[in-house]
Amino acid sequence: MKNNFIQRTFLGVLSFLKDSLFAEEYALKKGFLQSLDPRIKTLTFVLFIIVVLLTKNINTILCLYFLCIFLAGVSKINLGFFLKRTWLFIPLFSLFIALPALFNVFTPGESLFALQFGSFTFVITRPGVFAALLFVLRVLTSVSFVVLLGITTKHFELLKVLRIFGLPQVFTMVLGICYRYIYLFIGIIENTYLTMKSRTGNVMHYKRGQHIVAWNIASLWLRSYQLNEDVYRAMLSRGYSGEPVVLNSFKARLRDWLWLVLVMVIIVIVIASER
Repeated sequence: MKNNFIQRTFLGVLSFLKDSLFAEEYALKKGFLQSLDPRIKTLTFVLFIIVVLLTKNINTILCLYFLCIFLAGVSKINLGFFLKRTWLFIPLFSLFIALPALFNVFTPGESLFALQFGSFTFVITRPGVFAALLFVLRVLTSVSFVVLLGITTKHFELLKVLRIFGLPQVFTMVLGICYRYIYLFIGIIENTYLTMKSRTGNVMHYKRGQHIVAWNIASLWLRSYQLNEDVYRAMLSRGYSGEPVVLNSFKARLRDWLWLVLVMVIIVIVIASER
């Protein structure tokens, strides 16, 4: 039972990573965000994230978050898929980071209620609750916009947009290679695990297991090094110069400019409400 649990957990994590990183089918759907010019879409999302990071109004952040959810809906993104990938990991980690800010030791102010643990009393303050909630909502909304941009834009188009916006060539090249290599390595790890299990069974002495794991790590390193050399030579032979090549040229249409104007109006309203 324990081995089955470990196997299910391991394969489940790999499956989750593959689904999270390689949801290309959403970028190919005919939704609202998919139809926008990648340059304007990226620019507007960056503006949204900047506003989220600068505003101190929780209601404004909540409005922007629900706007992000609405955009996911009109872009034909499965909300369950989207929420799982925006609420896990980073937002939950930020919640643990924000917990100390609740208490008067770190954020003094008006007391809401006290928690008694033996001889220790922890007082939760109103400014602490506000600061923690603001921090978590900022992280959640920012991550939601980043994830939505990533799953509604083809990765090679996004790399080209990053180059247009001035990101150094070496970074876009590394991002493009990492995107492909992560998928490859996930497949190799999954196949290696199944191979080990088929040859050793469910019961194994821990020393034997350590030996097999160490051997597979060394084998994976050698295979990665050799694959790196082969891919590099193959790319050079095909004329690769480090720039992402996209067959479809970007072309802004009336819909794109109207979306940009709408976003600018929203940002002006937010700035006015802040003042």
